[in-house]
Amino acid sequence: MTDSDHRIIAERVDLVPLTVEDAEEMAEVLGGEELYSFIGGTPPTPEALRIRYAKLVTGGPGDGSQDWYNWIIRRRPDGKAVGTVQATVDGGGRHAEVAWVVGLAWQRQGYASEAAKALVAWLDSHGVTRIDAHVHPDHEASGAVARRAGLVPTDAFQYDERRWTRRRPART
Repeated sequence: MTDSDHRIIAERVDLVPLTVEDAEEMAEVLGGEELYSFIGGTPPTPEALRIRYAKLVTGGPGDGSQDWYNWIIRRRPDGKAVGTVQATVDGGGRHAEVAWVVGLAWQRQGYASEAAKALVAWLDSHGVTRIDAHVHPDHEASGAVARRAGLVPTDAFQYDERRWTRRRPART
């Protein structure tokens, strides 16, 4: 799955491909212990994000088994980063695992829902037929984001998180 410009335009936000240079700004966005109550972990330092982002911008493990797409959610018109979305697409390009996170200061403003819907539409336009997200069953806000993006909850769990999925027939 390739695309010359992975920028995704939505109504109030742009999804801009992540760069290593985003680490400093994103450390602020991803700060706050409360953000990790459902997903685990602790707020990352700028240095930890630089190391992580350097791996992510490679686009995948190198063996062709996956493509990694990572975006910064930037609100319009000021370009301020408010969160991230990501998609891990299998080597065949038909299945994607997606995730999103929005900083505490920007939650409950619709940014995650808008970004997730735009991401799902982008994946659809690239022939992905199954999209999954894993959401903690007690994280009602993230479940609402998944639902707004067109995913439905399943009975499957992985690491105590419920799988939400959306399947579409392959295009012929």
